[in-house]
Amino acid sequence: MSSGDDGRSDEAAPHHRCFAGLSLAVPRIMGVVNVTPDSFSDGGEALNPAAAIARGFALAEQGADIVDVGGESTRPGAAPVPEDVELSRVVPVIHKLSRAGIRVSVDTRHASVMAAALDAGAVVVNDVTALTGDARALPLVAGSAASVVLMHMQGDPGTMQRAPRYDDVVADVRRWLQRRVDACTAAGIPPSRIAVDPGIGFGKTVDHNVWLLAGLPALRELGCAVVIGVSRKSFIARLSRGEPVKQRLGGSLAAALWAIGHGADIIRVHDVNVTRQALAVWHAIADKAR
Repeated sequence: MSSGDDGRSDEAAPHHRCFAGLSLAVPRIMGVVNVTPDSFSDGGEALNPAAAIARGFALAEQGADIVDVGGESTRPGAAPVPEDVELSRVVPVIHKLSRAGIRVSVDTRHASVMAAALDAGAVVVNDVTALTGDARALPLVAGSAASVVLMHMQGDPGTMQRAPRYDDVVADVRRWLQRRVDACTAAGIPPSRIAVDPGIGFGKTVDHNVWLLAGLPALRELGCAVVIGVSRKSFIARLSRGEPVKQRLGGSLAAALWAIGHGADIIRVHDVNVTRQALAVWHAIADKAR
């Protein structure tokens, strides 16, 4: 089996070479800044804008290629946040980070927050509803220069983990994401500005998550960058020994490296420093195996 210039097999080689101004010849890291009191992994740690800004700078220094700033938790069971609250949380952080030259993504499903974030300097919209949650979102992104991450979610954060079901999770998620890619391209967003995310843990059982990771090459057929977020998620503990959130680093790295080796371009993580180290070793080995 031959390999592409990123060390991955030809089946997983990129169909394109950039996303949000980043070359995808090597794997990229998206670091997480949750400006929330209730995110599943780090809620409350960066609720103060100064703390969130400091965390963003630290993640960039550790090697994050994109810093993803969110002001509304979308963990299972989470309640919606008023848009004015979300705006007050994320806009000052995005403004400060982007002015320092950091590539910033805004994690939101609300068009008003997207618009303010883009005005503040964000270059990526990361939407758990894939631009379906707000009728204004798709034309807003299409009319901007922003890139977008389209994520699959069955249901909404409040209900998504209540007995999710699929006929064939890989085929169903791929088909749904294909429709969203088609809608975006029809609106004028080129594939080079689109990434897809199967939404690990968003309306999926443990088995669904494992099947989606195993089936990642199917998502590459969509012709867009592939983003994967597995960091610290509950399926890791359920496959292991029930470890609490901050004791899931080993499983997070295992899933992330599997994903990179099988088609993911960007991995969304909380622990940037150790992930960067793991990727450096993975890439050195993969390069020799070409």
